[in-house]
Amino acid sequence: MRFRETIAALFVALVAVLATAGVSARAESEDTSTPKAENSVVVASAARVAGDAHRTRFIVDLSRTVKFAASALADPDRVILDMPEVRFDLPPKSGESGRGLVKAWRYGLIAPGKSRIVLDLSGPARIDKSFVLPSVDGQPARLVIDFVKTTRAAFLADYPRPDAVAEDAAAEKGDRKPVGKAPSSRPVIVLDPGHGGIDTGAVGVDGINEKVVVLEFARLLKEKLEAEGTYEVLMTRDDDRFIPLGKRVEFAREHGASLFISVHADSAPQNYVRGATVYTLSERASDAIAAALAKRENSSDILAGADLEDEPDDVADILIDLARRETKSFSIFFARTLVSEFESAVKLIKNPWRSAGFRVLKAYDIPSVLVELGYLSNKHDESLLVSHEWRERAATAMVASIDRFFQPRLAQGQ
Repeated sequence: MRFRETIAALFVALVAVLATAGVSARAESEDTSTPKAENSVVVASAARVAGDAHRTRFIVDLSRTVKFAASALADPDRVILDMPEVRFDLPPKSGESGRGLVKAWRYGLIAPGKSRIVLDLSGPARIDKSFVLPSVDGQPARLVIDFVKTTRAAFLADYPRPDAVAEDAAAEKGDRKPVGKAPSSRPVIVLDPGHGGIDTGAVGVDGINEKVVVLEFARLLKEKLEAEGTYEVLMTRDDDRFIPLGKRVEFAREHGASLFISVHADSAPQNYVRGATVYTLSERASDAIAAALAKRENSSDILAGADLEDEPDDVADILIDLARRETKSFSIFFARTLVSEFESAVKLIKNPWRSAGFRVLKAYDIPSVLVELGYLSNKHDESLLVSHEWRERAATAMVASIDRFFQPRLAQGQ
C-alpha cells in the first residue's frame, strides 16, 4: 500500500511539472512583444485640433510611431503630411471642422503603402514644432504638429511641394506611352468613378460624398454591361482610393480601351440647379459653367501635387492637341447618343451636351466622355442619386447608348 501511495505522489508531482512547462510554453508563444506586432499597419484612433489663430496644434493618436514628411500648396493654402500606410479608424465626420489656423482636414490612402493627411489652412502658417511621441503607460503614440501664423512669402519658402510633382514630371509624355496590353477580342470599356480616397469630390446637402455615389453607380453599370457578355469592362478604381487624373488616362490606354466613361456628380452654388450632363473634350469650353466645372475637376490632381495650371502653356496645348479629330468625332457621337437615351430615363440639365478641357478626357486615341449624373447640391437630385430605382434607370439607359455606339463594329464582327 505504501508503495502505491508513493507512486501516486510521484505521478501527481510529474503532472504538476508538465502543466507548469505547458503554461510557460504558451506564455512564450503568446508573447505580443515580437517583431511581428511591430510590422502591423499603423492605426490612427483619434485626431483633434487645439489653439487659436496665432498658434494651433494638430494631434493624431497612433498605435505606434510613424515617420512623416510635410509639404505645402498655396491658393488655397494647405499643408500635406505624407507617411507610410495608416488605417484611419476615426469617428465619422472627423476633419470637417477645425480651429485656429486649421480650417478642416482630410485623410486617406493615396497609393499602396502610402497615406496622406491634408490640412486646409485659414491663412499662411509654418510648422513651428513637430514630433512623434512613443506610446507610454497605456497612452497611444502621438503625432503632434504646432502651426504658427506667418507671411505669404515665408509660407511659400518654408515648404517643398508634394513629392508627387517630381514623379509626375519624370513620367513619359502621354502621347509616347506604348499601349501595354494586346487588344481584346471584345470592345474594352473603362469606367472611371471620379475622385476617391482623400479627394471626396462634391458633398451633398445631407452629407453624401460624390466619391461614394459614383463608385456605386459605376459598379452597377459594370454589372449590367458584363451581363450582356459583349464587352470587357474595367474600372480605374473599385474601392476608395485616390488616383491622379493622368493615371486614369494611362490605365485606359494600357488596356486598349475602346471607350472611356468618367462618372461624376456635380455641385452648384444655386440649390435649384439639377439634372444630368454629358461632357466631351474641347480646347474652348462651351460655356462658363463647363469651364468652371473643368477647372474644379482638374484641380483634383493638386492633392497629388500635379497641377496642370502650373505646367507651361505649350504643354497644356500639346495635351489638348492629342485629342485627334477622329476621336473627337466618336466622342461627340457617343455623347449625343447618351443624351438621347437619357432623355426618356432621367432628368437632364438645359443644354445637356457640353464641352471643356477636362484632363481625364485627354487620351488622344480613345473616345471619352465625362458624365455628371446630377447635382448633389440639389436635395431632390441627391435623393435620386442614392436611390436604387433611379440608378437602375440611368444605368440601363447608359447600357443602351453603349450598345448603339458599338453596334456597327459588332455587326461587322470587329
